[in-house]
Amino acid sequence: MDILDFSDCELYFEEPLLPEAERLLQEASGLYGDEAAELALLRAYVLAPEHLTVLVGLYRYYFYQHRLEDALVVAERAMQLVARRLGLPLDWARVEELHLAAAAQSSFGLLRFYLLALKASCVVLLRQHAIDAARARLQKLMRLDSQDQLGAAKLLEVVDEFRPRQEAEPALTLIA
Repeated sequence: MDILDFSDCELYFEEPLLPEAERLLQEASGLYGDEAAELALLRAYVLAPEHLTVLVGLYRYYFYQHRLEDALVVAERAMQLVARRLGLPLDWARVEELHLAAAAQSSFGLLRFYLLALKASCVVLLRQHAIDAARARLQKLMRLDSQDQLGAAKLLEVVDEFRPRQEAEPALTLIA
């Protein structure tokens, strides 16, 4: 399956959005960097708590404001919503290739969104220095994306290359 093929599938931002929520997203966009942007995003979230465009807006706001814990919560919320819509296990660790095949039949665009949200959660975890948690998700993503179209293998390679040596190898303790 070609994860990067965007032809012939609906994308999350093409789903209809309430006009007021759309207006609030535009307002937040115009307030970029200002704390008032968060209020507009949260108001949009109250109006459309399951709309992925709103969740992407919140994720980006929190990520670029370096509010990584909040960004992770939003990424995981998006994964849960999409998993429910696609019939995937709610726990990302239990998702297997056979789940992806069934999900792709339902909505290839949403499946791609799910995998990208999983990768986004990895990036947040790496920024939080939660290396083992990020590695587990990257390894899962590598198994699900055997052609490495999303770059999980390359990212894992970089993570392992820069991992502190003492973390990668157990230290020897001499006892006299």
